[in-house]
Amino acid sequence: MSSSEPRINSYREFADDVLPRIQENNYNTVQLMAVMEHSYYASFGYHVTNFFSVSSRSGTPEDLKYLIDKAHSLGLRVLMDVIHSHASNNVTDGLNGFDVGQSSQESYFHTGERGYHKLWDSRLFNYGNWEVLRFLLSNLRWWLEEFKFDGFRFDGVTSMLYHHHGINMPFTGDYNEYFSEATDVDAVVYLMLANSLINNILPDATVIAEDVSGMPGLGRPVSEGGIGFDYRLAMAIPDKWIDYLKNKNDEEWSMMDLSCSLTNRRYTEKCISYAESHDQSIVGDKTIAFFLMDKEMYSGMSCLTDASPTIDRGIALHKVGASSNVRGFSPMIHFITMALGGEGYLNFMGNEFGHPEWIDFPREGNGWSYEKCRRQWTLVDTDHLRYKFMNAFDRAMNALDDKFSFLSSTKQIVSCTDEENKVIVFERGDLVFVFNFHPENTYDGYKVGCDLPGKYRVALDSDAWEFGGHGRVGHDVDHFTSPEGIPGVPETNFNNRPNSFKVLSPARTCVVYCKVDESVEETNGINVISVSETLEMDASKQKNAEESAILDDHGDKENPQETNDRDTASFDEELQEDGAKQESIEEPAASVLDKKIVGSKLDEPEVEEMEDRNPDD
Repeated sequence: MSSSEPRINSYREFADDVLPRIQENNYNTVQLMAVMEHSYYASFGYHVTNFFSVSSRSGTPEDLKYLIDKAHSLGLRVLMDVIHSHASNNVTDGLNGFDVGQSSQESYFHTGERGYHKLWDSRLFNYGNWEVLRFLLSNLRWWLEEFKFDGFRFDGVTSMLYHHHGINMPFTGDYNEYFSEATDVDAVVYLMLANSLINNILPDATVIAEDVSGMPGLGRPVSEGGIGFDYRLAMAIPDKWIDYLKNKNDEEWSMMDLSCSLTNRRYTEKCISYAESHDQSIVGDKTIAFFLMDKEMYSGMSCLTDASPTIDRGIALHKVGASSNVRGFSPMIHFITMALGGEGYLNFMGNEFGHPEWIDFPREGNGWSYEKCRRQWTLVDTDHLRYKFMNAFDRAMNALDDKFSFLSSTKQIVSCTDEENKVIVFERGDLVFVFNFHPENTYDGYKVGCDLPGKYRVALDSDAWEFGGHGRVGHDVDHFTSPEGIPGVPETNFNNRPNSFKVLSPARTCVVYCKVDESVEETNGINVISVSETLEMDASKQKNAEESAILDDHGDKENPQETNDRDTASFDEELQEDGAKQESIEEPAASVLDKKIVGSKLDEPEVEEMEDRNPDD
């Protein structure tokens, strides 16, 4: 469904047409969905019929290898959405009905009710069976070694961890909910074995757990007694945004509730945050952009006419807070989710520019149509449509992390949740973020607290012209801090911060400030410029390079040849060349055919050294 046309796309088409878009938006990881063979297209690939087969709808195994090689050549890591929590109920073309021994009781799956998931209509593995463990573990190794995936996203981990599968279980954080007779010890042991195996085969692999329960230790190493995942998905965050968009007026939004929901995670277990994913994009639900702008997206997105209040609000919020792009709340929602919600960020393909409507797979009810089972990339490519503004902001917020590495910082302090003025102020790394969610009020001289003294300038501004904003914040203004309170006595400080400075905070905007090192600036003559200005310069350089390439081609000059052989240097090798800069996840997701693909932004843990991975080993 990654094609602009109403049809199934191929692995090669996705590699050539969509991967460059993901790279251009500064994501560093792609999560591929529905890679394993499955008979039911509309299942998003979750009803697997053959665990050792590439989904044939999109091409051959060699085509998938081409996609992964192309991603690596672009500096993108590739994760696979692996489904080891259940299997298709099909008997003819699936595992259901197969046995692994001499007795009908020795099956891949539990017998009776324990072996059937009543909500998913699928079979449940018997993780206590030796042959099942061998089957699933060898499956992970096969995908890593044969196709050179860089890790996995494990689907349905909550269902695996508990005998009740998390059905009708409102987890409250009580440890008795996690460690009791309801815990499936066999499944926990399998997940520990799986993560140990992955780590032994590929030490720098990334492994993510889809768990809604918040199982303690899920994201800690097996050597510490944990289950061994690198990250878990912060699944409560999209539910919070949907609740606000469905049930609350702008004036009813609680800054404290939002900040608590976004930061509700264990300090030592890393999370991937997201405002929406494929789950919020399917028929019967709405994307954030569609919640914000609804049917006006069909007629009000042209830059040739003035934006209506609905469109203006929608685009602004999409940038500052959620996962769509238009000039209202949507960018705000996305950005605060990324900046405050975890150590990595995920986006489903198309949501980065506010893709309208929902996903509706071909079915009898819609006449087997593919019309709403595609991604309309032409919307963001059309210069006079406002989708380009949301896409530009998505690219800029990822570039901000590339420049300042705030996702990998353990310093995260929320200093202000101003309910009356609808403002949230927090620090992530050495950056200061100011979010103004008020629908009308602009604050001049708004005082914000900070840790480090000195001079601050704008690093990113959602109200900038290039993002469809009004350009009200000056990017060349220096903001000097003032000391607050008695040194060493936090309770006398301003919002518990030892320093402060004043800013202009327009309604429905987010502005990020970075500290300027004046000594370096004076010595080297360096001018600090915002991320958006940097992107503009990069775009200009790219245009000049393209023009030069055309001239060279016309002059019959020799151009270097690109290759996508299996010998192509992997992303891990490129990381070494860049000083062992590490990867991190998010999602402008994309999908090929049955294969939904996600562009992601992961944090970048500090690593002293990373080994090369020879694709031929």
